[in-house]
Amino acid sequence: MTDKINLGQDRIGLRNVTAGPTAKIAVLASGSGSNLQSLLDHFAALGPAANGQVVLVISNKADAYALDRARQVGIPALHIDHRNPEALLATLRGNGIDLVVLAGYLKLIPEAVISEFRGRMINVHPGPIPRFGGAGMYGIRVHSAVVEAGLRESEVTIHFVDERYDEGAVICKWPVPVLLNDSPEELAARVLRVEHIVFPRIIDSLCAVFNSGLANS
Repeated sequence: MTDKINLGQDRIGLRNVTAGPTAKIAVLASGSGSNLQSLLDHFAALGPAANGQVVLVISNKADAYALDRARQVGIPALHIDHRNPEALLATLRGNGIDLVVLAGYLKLIPEAVISEFRGRMINVHPGPIPRFGGAGMYGIRVHSAVVEAGLRESEVTIHFVDERYDEGAVICKWPVPVLLNDSPEELAARVLRVEHIVFPRIIDSLCAVFNSGLANS
């Protein structure tokens, strides 16, 4: 099903998580929030079986549609300037967040926030890393680079977040074919469809681990 999955206790920082019936998730997004929507839809479909709940959405852009998506379903949605790490950390702490999910968040996470949530912050990247990751490599730029490199296969990569762009430990890699004569836009649409399937399921699986009681072992 996946090329690589790593949900080991040493990677997730379980000792810092307070187990509960459902893990509390904060989603950080800079754009339209389509991955946020896929997560909300997945949890809604699971109903009481969902292992997590999105309780907060944060964007570095006041006009990000991701904030509107959250407000439409009654989830608190905040604009926090990325140059204010103290406000971001205080907000995450104040809401008792267990897992931070980066879903199209384009700013580097401050070191203080990484330190607090190490092993409890994940990101989805629309291509193979580290080759097609790093500063400035996001969205259509990634897909253009993959097409130009002549790859026959790209990847959806889900990884833990550390102090550098796209260098955290990989949790899951899912292959996505690059078809003959694909444009970057065509590849982007195919990759995004896979993200919408895989990312919510990995998030729910992580939440299940958080809720399993392993934090007390």
